[in-house]
Amino acid sequence: MFLPISKFDMEQRGIHQLDFILVTGDAYVDHPSFGAAIIARVLERDGFTVGIIAQPDWRNHKDIMALGAPKHAFLVTGGNIDSMVNHYSVTKKRRKEDVYTPGDVAGKRPDRATIVYANLIRQAFGDVSIIIGGIEASLRRMGHYDYWSDQVKRSILLDSQADLLLYGMAEKSMTELAQALESGIHIKDITFIKGTCFRATTLESIEDKIVLPSFKSIKTSKEDYAKSFSLQSQNTDAITAKVLVETYGDREYIVQLPPQAPLTESEFDSVYGLNYERTYHPSYEKLGGISAIKEVKFSIISNRGCYGACNFCALTFHQGRVMQARSVKSIVREAESFVDDKDFKGYIHDVGGPTANFRKPSCQKQLKYGVCKEKQCLFPEKCENLDVDHTEYVEILRKLRNIPKVKKVFVRSGIRFDYLMHDKDPTFFNELCEHHISGQLKVAPEHVDHEALSYMGKPDHGIYERFTKRYENKNTQLDKKQFLVPYLMSSHPGSTLQSAIKLALYLRDIGHQPQQVQDFYPTPATASTTMYYTGLDPRTMKPVFVPKKAKDKAMQRALIQYKKPQNYELVKEALLLAGREDLIGFDRDCLIRPRQESKHFVSKNVQNEPAKKEGTSSNHKSSLKSNSKNSSIGHTKTNPKQKRKTIRNVHKKKK
Repeated sequence: MFLPISKFDMEQRGIHQLDFILVTGDAYVDHPSFGAAIIARVLERDGFTVGIIAQPDWRNHKDIMALGAPKHAFLVTGGNIDSMVNHYSVTKKRRKEDVYTPGDVAGKRPDRATIVYANLIRQAFGDVSIIIGGIEASLRRMGHYDYWSDQVKRSILLDSQADLLLYGMAEKSMTELAQALESGIHIKDITFIKGTCFRATTLESIEDKIVLPSFKSIKTSKEDYAKSFSLQSQNTDAITAKVLVETYGDREYIVQLPPQAPLTESEFDSVYGLNYERTYHPSYEKLGGISAIKEVKFSIISNRGCYGACNFCALTFHQGRVMQARSVKSIVREAESFVDDKDFKGYIHDVGGPTANFRKPSCQKQLKYGVCKEKQCLFPEKCENLDVDHTEYVEILRKLRNIPKVKKVFVRSGIRFDYLMHDKDPTFFNELCEHHISGQLKVAPEHVDHEALSYMGKPDHGIYERFTKRYENKNTQLDKKQFLVPYLMSSHPGSTLQSAIKLALYLRDIGHQPQQVQDFYPTPATASTTMYYTGLDPRTMKPVFVPKKAKDKAMQRALIQYKKPQNYELVKEALLLAGREDLIGFDRDCLIRPRQESKHFVSKNVQNEPAKKEGTSSNHKSSLKSNSKNSSIGHTKTNPKQKRKTIRNVHKKKK
C-alpha cells in the first residue's frame, strides 16, 4: 500500500495527524532507488506515520498545506538528483525534460528546490520543525561554490531556515532523530546525532572540533576555500572524523557532527527488504507515468559507498569510502520477487551500485582505524593493502541467472576496470564477458593524458589499454561481438588543449568516434569543483590550469568529436592555436583536411600514392567508415586488416 498523499488517504487509514510529512522534488515513486521512499519506509517500519507531498506548487501554500501540520516535523528533499543539475546542462541551458516527473514534463519543481520548499513551509506553518536532507542538502552542508551563480554560497541550512540537516544516506540518523522527537526532546536541543548539521550560537560545549576557515574568508580567499575543502575531505570517515565548525560572524556557527557508522549487512538487508510498492503512484498513470522507474524497477542495488576516489565525484562526501553490501540471500530474494511482476520480461537490468564490482571494504585495517586520510586505495597506484576479490559478486550473479524465468542478468553500473585488472583470478572477467553484457560494456577511462588523469584521480591510461586488449581477446575467444563504450570527459581542470589533442589522436588511432562526451560539470563538494573555482589542487595547494572560457571548453569538446562536420572550424582553430598545423592535411595521420584547397595541392606523404576521390587516402576512408558508437576499443593502433574486420563487425551490428 502506498503512503498517504491526501487527507482522504489519511481518513481511510484512520490517521488524524501524521507524525512526519515528507516533501520531495520528485514524483512519488515507492522504490528503494529513491531516497525519499527509503526514509519514509524506515520511519513506517519504526512505527511512525508518514505522508508524501510530491512536487508541490511552490507559488502558493495550497499543496504544502494539503496534509496539515505534522506532529513531529516536515522532511524536505530536492529529489534523487540535485535540482540545478536536473534543470540545467553544463552550459547552463535549461533542460527540456524531467524523467522524475509525470510525462517527463519539465518545470514541476523550482530551482534550488530544498531551499524553496523549506521556506514555503516556514511561511505556511511558522515555527514548525523542518529537517532537510538528500543529495542537494548533503553536498551543500557547508559553504560551497555554486557554479550556476558563480558565487560562494553559505550553508543551505541557513538559506532554507531549516532546523536540522541530515547528510549522507541518513537511515540511522533519521531513526535516532525520530525517536528523540517522540521522546519529547525539542528540535533545537537535538545536537548529538551523528550524520547531522545544526546551527549554534556558542561552541562552549563542543569538544574535539576543527574550526574551518570562516565563511567570510572562503568567500574572499580562494586559498582558504581550498584549505577548507581539504579539511572537510579528510573528515568523512565514521571512525576518524572530527566535529567540523564553520563560522558565520559573531555567535553564528554551522556545526557538522561526524558521519554515522556504515550500515551493517543486516541493517542494509532490512532497509532494502521493506514493503516497497516498487513503482510510481497510480495517480500518475493517466499523466504518462514516471520514466525514471524504467531502468531501476528490475535493477538491484547490491552495495553502497566507493573508494574509487574520482575527484569529480561527490560520493565520498555523500556515501563515504567504506563499502557496505547486502547479503547474497537478500539480493536473491529481491530478484525472485521480480518473476511475479506482470511487467517482468526475464531481464534483470543491473546488479550493482556506485561501483558494481566493489563488494567489501578495501582493506581490513580501515574497519578498525578508519580510511587513510592522505592515501587512496587505487590512485595513483594500487595500495599494497587493497583486498581484490570478486568471489562473492560472482556467486551473486550465478545465483541470479539460475532463478527460473530469469533470462539474462546485466551489469550496467560502472565497473572499475583497474580493480578488475588487479584481480589474479580471471573468473569474474570471464563470466562478465560470457553472461552479463548487453552488447556494450560502458567503462570510464575519462581521458588518456597522464596529467589530466592525475587531476581527475583516475588510473594511468596504460591500465585501460591492457584492459581493452584483454576484453577484445576474450570476446574473440567467445565469438561474441560485444563492444566497449568509453565515457570521456573534456575540460576537466588540468586538461589543456594539448591534452585534448592527445585524446583526439588516440581516438583517431583506434578508429572510434564517441557519440557522447561529458564536459566537466562543477557540482558542489568535489575536489574537481574546488580546482575549478580556486585554480588550486586542494591535495597539494599548487596551481592547476582550468579551462573556463566557453571557447576553450568548446574546442576541447570538438577535438574529441573531430569528425563531426559542425566541429570543423573549432577543431581547426584549436590545432592552429596549439601549433599543430601538421594535423591539418591529407595525410592519413591528420585529423582534418584543408577546405577550399588548391586543386594542385598534394600532401607530401601521398605524392606517390594513386589519386583518390576528393584527395582522401584509403586509410582515412577506412577511419571514416569505422566511425560508430559501436566501434570496438581494443587496440592502440589498428592495422588495415584489423580495421576491415572491425568495419565488418560494425556493419553487421547495424544490420
